[in-house]
Amino acid sequence: MRGPADRLLVKVAALDRLRLTAVVGIALIATAAGLLLPGALAAAVDAVVAGRPSWPEVSWLLLVGGAEIAADVLGGILTTHLTATASAWLRRTLSDKLFALGATRSRFAEGDAISRLTGDCTGAGGIAAIVVQCASMLVISSGAIVLLALIDWRLALVFLGSIPFALLLARSHLRRTADDVLTYQQVSGELAARMVDAVAGLRTIAASGTADREAERVLRPLFQLTLAGQRLWRTQARMVWRAGLLTPAVELSVLAAAGFGVLSGRLSIGDVVATLGYVALGLGLVTQIPMLTMLSRARGCAERLVDVLDEPAPVPGKLPLLPGDGTLEVRHVSVTGALAEIDLRIDGGTFLAVVGRSGSGKSALAAVIGGLLTPDEGQVVLDGRPLECIRPEELRAVVGYAFERPVLLGTTVADAVGYGSWAGESAIRGACRTAQVDEVIVRLPEGYRTPLTETPLSGGEAQRLGLARAIVHNPRVLIFDDATASLDTVTEAAVERALAGALPGRTRVVVTHRAGTAARADLVVWLEDGRIRAVAPHAALWREPAYRGVFTEDDE
Repeated sequence: MRGPADRLLVKVAALDRLRLTAVVGIALIATAAGLLLPGALAAAVDAVVAGRPSWPEVSWLLLVGGAEIAADVLGGILTTHLTATASAWLRRTLSDKLFALGATRSRFAEGDAISRLTGDCTGAGGIAAIVVQCASMLVISSGAIVLLALIDWRLALVFLGSIPFALLLARSHLRRTADDVLTYQQVSGELAARMVDAVAGLRTIAASGTADREAERVLRPLFQLTLAGQRLWRTQARMVWRAGLLTPAVELSVLAAAGFGVLSGRLSIGDVVATLGYVALGLGLVTQIPMLTMLSRARGCAERLVDVLDEPAPVPGKLPLLPGDGTLEVRHVSVTGALAEIDLRIDGGTFLAVVGRSGSGKSALAAVIGGLLTPDEGQVVLDGRPLECIRPEELRAVVGYAFERPVLLGTTVADAVGYGSWAGESAIRGACRTAQVDEVIVRLPEGYRTPLTETPLSGGEAQRLGLARAIVHNPRVLIFDDATASLDTVTEAAVERALAGALPGRTRVVVTHRAGTAARADLVVWLEDGRIRAVAPHAALWREPAYRGVFTEDDE
C-alpha cells in the first residue's frame, strides 16, 4: 500500500467480507458466461448453416445467456448493498471523529465537513464495486484474447497489436485525471463551506444589504471549480474519441484477418461470429477506461477522509468524577487568539458572572470551563479532577450548558428538552417550569408532544428551551453562554430565582452583557483582551468607569 488512503480503501472494501465474496463469485459467473457466449453463438450459427438440428446448440446458447443476465442483475443488487454498507460505515466513522474533534477546535468548516460526509463517503464507499468491475473486465479481456488464439493464433496476434495503444491511452487518462479529480473535490468542499456560512447568516445579509457582495464571496471558488471540471471533461473527451478510433480500427483489422481465414478454409462462419464477440470483449477494457476516473475519484475521496481521520483528537478521560460541590479551578489556561494565562477559582455553589467587551474571550472561557474547548496550555479542575481525565459521559452528566442560540434536536418538544439525558416526563416538565417556558409549551396543539417542525418559537422561547435542556440533567455546574440574552430582564430574574430554588447550591457561570445580571451574581470576572482584569463583586467594580463602559446604557 502506498499510503493511508490506500489502506482505508482496502479496509472499506473488506468490511462485509461475506457479501464481497458473493459479489466476486457472481462476477466470476458473469465473466465465465460472457466468455462462453460468443462460442455458444458460433456453434448455433454453424449448426444452422450446416442444416443439422440445432436444438442442443440453441439450448446451450440460451442457458449461457440467461446465466449472464441473472448474474448481472443479482450482482448489481449485491453491489448496491455493499456500497451502501461501506458508505454508511464511513459516515459513522467520520461523524465520530468530527464529534471527537469538537466544533470549537476543528479546522474543518461545516460545509466542508458536510461535503466529506456526503460525496466523499459515497465515492470511497464504492471502491469494492469499482475494483470488482475493473478486475472482471481485465479477466474478460485476457480470456477473450486466449479464446481468440484458440480459434486462430493469427487473429490473436493482430489483436495484440492494439494492446500498447490501449495501455498508453489508459495511462494518459489516469495521469491527467488524478490531480483534477482531487482539486475538484477540494474546491467543492470549500464552496459548500461558504454556502453553509451564508445560509446561516441570511437575515444578517438581507438586513445589511450585502447580498451581492456575499454572493461574490461564496462563488469566488467557482472559477477554480470550473477549470478543474473543464480539464476533466477535456480529458474524458480526448479519451472517448481516441477509444472511438481504436475500437473500429482493431475490429476491421481482425475481421480482415478472419476473412482471409474463411477464404483459406481455416475458419467457418460461426468462427467469424465468435471472433466479433471476442474482439468486442477484448476491447471492453478500453471502453471501461472511464472506470479509472471513478477509481481515481475514490482514492481522492479517501485522501480527504484520511485528512479528517488522521487529525489528532483529544484523548477522552478515563477516571470517574469524585463527589464534590462543583468547585472549579482554572489553572494558567491559554487559548491561542482568545485567552492568555487565566487563573481562577470558583468555589462550589458560587454564582459567577463573566463580563467584558465583544472579543474579550468570554465565550472561550465558558467553553474551557465546561469542557467544550481544550486549552492550548493549562487545565481546568472540577472537584479535584482535571476535566481531560474525567470520563466524557460523566462530565456531560454533571455540567449543564446553555447557549445564546441553542440548536434544538429531536422529534418533539419533549425530545428537545430531554436530549442527551434519561429524563422522564415529570423531570422534563419540571425543567421547563424552572426555565419559565412550561406555559408556552402547554398551549401548543399537542403540548410536549408537538413536533419541533410545527412549533413556532421566538428567540427567547428557544433560549428557554435550551435552558431547560441544561437544567434537566440536574447538573453540578451550570454554564450559560449568554443564554438569556433574548429574555427580558423580568423573565431573566424569574429564571434565576427558579434556578436557585430548584437547584440550590449549584455552581453557575453566566456569560452576560447585562449589568442587572452581574449585580445579582456573587462574583464578577471582568475580561479584557483575553486576560482577567479584575475579579470582585459587581458593586465594587461599578466604581470603575471602564467597567461601566462594558454594559449598554439600558443595562446601566
